[in-house]
Amino acid sequence: MMGDIWVVIACIGLAVITFVTRAFFMIPEKEVPLPNWLKRGLKYAPLAALAAVIAPEMLMSNGQLISSFADARLPALLAAVLYFFYKRSILGTIALGMAIYLPLHIGLGW
Repeated sequence: MMGDIWVVIACIGLAVITFVTRAFFMIPEKEVPLPNWLKRGLKYAPLAALAAVIAPEMLMSNGQLISSFADARLPALLAAVLYFFYKRSILGTIALGMAIYLPLHIGLGW
């Protein structure tokens, strides 16, 4: 019984913290001035978040760095990166990466 109460308190506390942090810029009546260095830094936040999610998935397997080149992710990653820097097309990058990854992963079992 006591454990259930702490779970409810923790959930309510997390909900309050989430609401306050996400609504922080909407609470004041006038716009909160941000320093220029912070505005410039916030431009890179989405890219940094995406890299933080994708890099471990591309370079690690079961919590360890990939130790073999016989992994379908590596040739697909290399081709996708080269294509992106050549064409600057997100859709083409995804399509080429998957076109290389799927046959290697499903067909060869990499």
